[in-house]
Amino acid sequence: MQKSTMPGVVLTSFSAPAQSETMPDHRTSLPDQARPLATEGIMGRIVGFLFGVMAYLVFFGTFLYAIGFVTGWVVPKAIDHGTTVPLTEALIVNLLLLSLFAVQHSVMARKPFKQWWTQFVSRSVERSIYVLLASLALILLFWQWRPMPAIIWQVADPAAATAVMALSFAGWLLVLTSTFLINHFELFGLHQVAARLAGRTLPEPRFRTPLLYKIVRHPLYLGFIVAFWAAPVMTVGHLLFAAVTTAYIFVGILLEERDLVGQFGEDYKRYRARVGMLIPFRRKAS
Repeated sequence: MQKSTMPGVVLTSFSAPAQSETMPDHRTSLPDQARPLATEGIMGRIVGFLFGVMAYLVFFGTFLYAIGFVTGWVVPKAIDHGTTVPLTEALIVNLLLLSLFAVQHSVMARKPFKQWWTQFVSRSVERSIYVLLASLALILLFWQWRPMPAIIWQVADPAAATAVMALSFAGWLLVLTSTFLINHFELFGLHQVAARLAGRTLPEPRFRTPLLYKIVRHPLYLGFIVAFWAAPVMTVGHLLFAAVTTAYIFVGILLEERDLVGQFGEDYKRYRARVGMLIPFRRKAS
């Protein structure tokens, strides 16, 4: 719950901010600086494109399953479904699954890792590989998650419970909308492989703040937080998932904003001073 990424998370991966036209919610995009694309074999470009499409489809299916996993709707195994095991075992296994996703999602998103990794893989498929591995980490989490069904709170009134569930779905919609406000298909690798197939390089990223990004710096992460915490029935397992992913989101914001300051300098510093991190319309004191 990594792109992000959680991405980009997401989960983002599902888990970068809209400040970078080529990489949303806080992951920066680098233009393809490998050998000139026009000189690459057509078969290599086709294979790379097909791989990127496959990675995107895996991501999108994982994203849809994540909605059902968190809300308990439709999917065969949700966050509170499955065989109950001793609490200590469930806690250890679930923390390991969340940690695996967090480590993969954060390490592979950092610039030093990208510079090392692209010595072995083309820059055009680097993002698709990241998206695929993040999706596989989430699939493993969905599969092996141990339910912890003890109830922390429950909204008894049916109308109020429906409203809380609607708020959760609104959070998921905010996540998806935020990716399209920047560059959804680049965030999840399709833009890069399509450019390679066409023999083009990607433009340099530029600083911009479309729509929601004018009132909150991280609408994508805000959407995840709302989606995870708006639960009419909050179990121990759901609380663990929401708490750990929220903590990871704050760590991710610190890392990504450091990268964005390095990339966009004073432009991003002024933006950060003017617009709240997760609270819309909030203006910091100068």
